[in-house]
Amino acid sequence: MPDDSWLAGVRFGADGLVPVVAQESRSGDVLMVAYANREALERSAATGQAHYYSRSRGRLWRKGETSGHGQEIREIRIDCDGDTVLYRVEQTGPACHTGTRTCFSAVVGPDSRAAPGEDPGGHLLTRLASVIARRAAERPTGSYTVQLLDRGVAKASQKVGEEAVEVVVAANAEEPERLASEAADLLYHLLVLLQARGVPLDAVLSELEQRGK
Repeated sequence: MPDDSWLAGVRFGADGLVPVVAQESRSGDVLMVAYANREALERSAATGQAHYYSRSRGRLWRKGETSGHGQEIREIRIDCDGDTVLYRVEQTGPACHTGTRTCFSAVVGPDSRAAPGEDPGGHLLTRLASVIARRAAERPTGSYTVQLLDRGVAKASQKVGEEAVEVVVAANAEEPERLASEAADLLYHLLVLLQARGVPLDAVLSELEQRGK
């Protein structure tokens, strides 16, 4: 029998429900918010698949039971007050019923840099990788990213090597601000190389996730 003693720390509302935030485990993106009762939390913990409680339908449901877009739970957390639960998940397909990757795709803040219709994501590297992919597809004139991609994998690899050397030099002989700048250059050029080779950033994040276990 799974240990469900952690449920004692959950403060359910008068309706027996608690809000649940689903977060993508690698990118950190918030995918959706729903509700769960005790049984939904128990099943989520026992099966490793995200379960919720539908207030409109009045029943338990498993994410992806009809769409196939399930959520494999990597971790369950409870907030400091016990009145909100966090599912850290690996999402299959889009999380939102509208077909978008996250239910929070609509950007209304004044500082957004997302292009119209673009899902900006939550992780900075995810957003940067998306911009690079968009440059590769749209190929705007004068784009430095397009110029790098047009030079091919060998040249992109060479550029990563050059930037790595500059990071080493900055780490050993220059100010911290210079190291930060060179490190940013290295990360950018590495993302361009991944794009050139057709390797998604998510594959790298997945590898890092495995190594962190």
